[in-house]
Amino acid sequence: MLFSSLEFLLLFFPVTFGIHFLLPKKARNFWLLLASLFFYAWGEPEFVLIMIGSICINYALALAISRAEKPAGKRAILCADIVLNLAVLFVFKYLNFVTRTLHAILPATQGLFGETSIALPVGISFFTFQAISYVADVYRGYASAQRNLFSVGLYISLFPQLIAGPIVRYTTVMDQIRERTITVSSFSEGMLRFMAGFNKKILLANVLAEAADAAFAARGGSAGMAWFGALCYSLQIYFDFSGYSDMAIGLGRMLGFRFPENFDTPYISKSVTEFWRRWHISLGTWFRDYVYFPMGGSRVSSRRKLIRNLLTVWILTGIWHGANWTFLLWGLMYGVLILFEKRTDLPRKAETGSRLLRAGLRTMTLLTVMMGWILFRSDSIGAAWDYIRAMFGGNGTGILGGDVLLYAREYAVFWIAGILLSMPAGRWLLKKAGEGSRWEALLRGAGYAAQLILFAVSITMLVMNSHNPFIYFNF
Repeated sequence: MLFSSLEFLLLFFPVTFGIHFLLPKKARNFWLLLASLFFYAWGEPEFVLIMIGSICINYALALAISRAEKPAGKRAILCADIVLNLAVLFVFKYLNFVTRTLHAILPATQGLFGETSIALPVGISFFTFQAISYVADVYRGYASAQRNLFSVGLYISLFPQLIAGPIVRYTTVMDQIRERTITVSSFSEGMLRFMAGFNKKILLANVLAEAADAAFAARGGSAGMAWFGALCYSLQIYFDFSGYSDMAIGLGRMLGFRFPENFDTPYISKSVTEFWRRWHISLGTWFRDYVYFPMGGSRVSSRRKLIRNLLTVWILTGIWHGANWTFLLWGLMYGVLILFEKRTDLPRKAETGSRLLRAGLRTMTLLTVMMGWILFRSDSIGAAWDYIRAMFGGNGTGILGGDVLLYAREYAVFWIAGILLSMPAGRWLLKKAGEGSRWEALLRGAGYAAQLILFAVSITMLVMNSHNPFIYFNF
């Protein structure tokens, strides 16, 4: 079920929230668990069994760690938990790719085993990482093993962030699962945040997707169209994913939960390192805390170990996003770039350098990220290469063909709005107005009114066009 669907808005949302507020506090968690499992089972009911299995296994192994007396026993149970979780993830997400690749490289293997065709459960990468972090934090002593199976089930399956994040640590919400307060202020704050994310998704991501899809279907077209398609996809994926995160955070606030922020205007970054501190923040911190730091991080005795640690994390980051050579190369690209920035101390120079240097680095970072999105969006490395060639005139169709003029004019309002809204213009205006001033109150009021009006427009567009998948549902 999508947040941006009529089923969610007209049925699931009012029923779930209405019953939640009517129930006594002691019964609310159980109700939310049932609602979350129903939410996950809406499209493909059989996959809810994987979710329930994940809940039970991680609940049991966390308890086993808490009861084990010897460190070696605790470590063995943690390793078993990681292996089990990753094995399930491998089977459903990567086995098809592995069998297909083996058949292509070693044709003789076709007689040994057939090519698998296993359907991918939605959001499996997200809830698997949450489950691993829960057991790992119990092992580290950051959290006590939960005795209540329903509480662990609610943590792993809670519907606002179940499908596409943000990835929430158990230590972040364990107290909120036990006791949380919902006020008129927090509920209205959450509702406005949900509407902002909904508007991003329907009015920007969905519309810009039409231009991006046309460009990628033609593998670029003219050079101008290829650049325009790359721009539109860069904006589409940002508003698609950050819009989902806004909706998840808003729904959480309406239920009394505070989820971590997942985006912080990433397209203003002055380095690739800074970009990844601002983009999909919860995934970056997960890899940092559960992979990079345990391997030694940057505080290692040799350059070789630092290279190993960084490339391992970024190859895993790429693979996490999908079972394709494009994702592996995409992750490796970022690993090499971040390693280069660490060796040259570029992020610090970007902060302390001249205004001209900062502007140049912002431009280079944005171009690098856009090139990365082409690889991310393409079905194969060859298709990505063809698209990049088209950006530099390799298609032989000219620089400014009729295609780019047509699309740029038709989507002008949306791509200009997307560029402006990807910048921190709102925060800048509020800062200029002055905290607590009348102008700040007027600006906030105007912003709330605009979100309400745009939400009504978004509902109208949703009724007219039902095709609005989220990009990150694939992961």
